[in-house]
This record gives sequence, C-alpha cells and structure tokens, in this order.
Amino acid sequence: MAKVIQFPAPSPEKFGFKPVRKKKRVAPDKHGQLSLFGGAKVINLNRLSVFEEALLLDEQGDHRAVNQYQKAIDAGDSVADAYCNLGILESEHKNHSRAIDCFTKSLKEEPRHFEAHYNLANVYAEIGNLPLAKIHYQISIEIEPTFPNSHFNLALTLAMNKEVEAAIDSLNTYRTLVIPEERTQAEELIKSLSSSLR
Repeated sequence: MAKVIQFPAPSPEKFGFKPVRKKKRVAPDKHGQLSLFGGAKVINLNRLSVFEEALLLDEQGDHRAVNQYQKAIDAGDSVADAYCNLGILESEHKNHSRAIDCFTKSLKEEPRHFEAHYNLANVYAEIGNLPLAKIHYQISIEIEPTFPNSHFNLALTLAMNKEVEAAIDSLNTYRTLVIPEERTQAEELIKSLSSSLR
C-alpha cells in the first residue's frame, strides 16, 4: 500500500521569479579584450537606456513597464533581458502562453540566459508540466550552480514527479547553499521524503 506524502506549500520566494536587474556587460572578443575598432556608439551619460527605463518602471510597479520593455526589444537594447522581464510580467497576469513565448524568445537571443531558464521552469511548474520544468531547472543549475532556489524548486518538481531520491539530493544541495535559518523547510521535506523510502 502506498503512503501519501503531505508536502508543505512552497513559500513564494522559492517558486518566485528572478528578474534581470541590470544590463549585462558587453562580452569581450575571443582574446579577452574589447575591440578598439568596432562600430562607435554615442552614449548620453545623463540618460538611462530604454531597457534601464523599463527596469525602473518595473521596479516601481508601473504598468508602463510592459510597453517600455517592448521599446527596448525594438531598439535592440538588452533584448534577452527585456524579453525575460516581460515574461515575468506576463506570468504575473496569468498569461502563461505569452510568458512562455517571452522566455523562449529570450533564450533564442541568448541560449544560456540563466534567468530565462529559471523563470521558464517556474512557469512550467506552475502549469503542471513537470518534465519541462525539470529540464529548465537542471539547465539553470548548469549555468548558475550556486543559486539555491533552482535546487529547491527542482527538488519540489522531482518530488511531485515521484523521483524521491533525486529530490532528496537536490534538497541536500540546497541546504549547503543557504544559511542555517533557511534550512528548516528543506530538512522537514527530507525527513518526509526519507520516510516514504522505508
């Protein structure tokens, strides 16, 4: 006879999204230096970029951020980051198909975009597509192995998918990445999952 395992509800910060908070630096050329002879661009030092304006509006909770992110995309300003943050806004409004579209467009621009993989995994978990959530959490861990929430959310996804031993491994990794005060929920889940293996 199978045991029913009662999982505590995940705290919002664990299944929460991770927005891009600043523009990514321009990558140097293959020799580790910026090109001295690349195309020049005039930069107004007294003004924010279109993406930075969108980010500022977003952080203030201003609904105009959606249009500003779209302007950043149209202007070619931090396109992957803009799509990623736009995907979070769409997800918050339960527009899951639009959110998924935004995150995948972000990944098309930058295939190793950590926040896009992590946030896409959150959307898939939210709509119940556990196999795709698992894949994107695993990719986010490959890109950024020290971000604890990826390990915690992967553990929840694995547990819901009845991959108990792998879930315990992910929770143990999570425990090593957080301060002792944040380990309680993971330790309770490990106890609960371990008892189901007996």
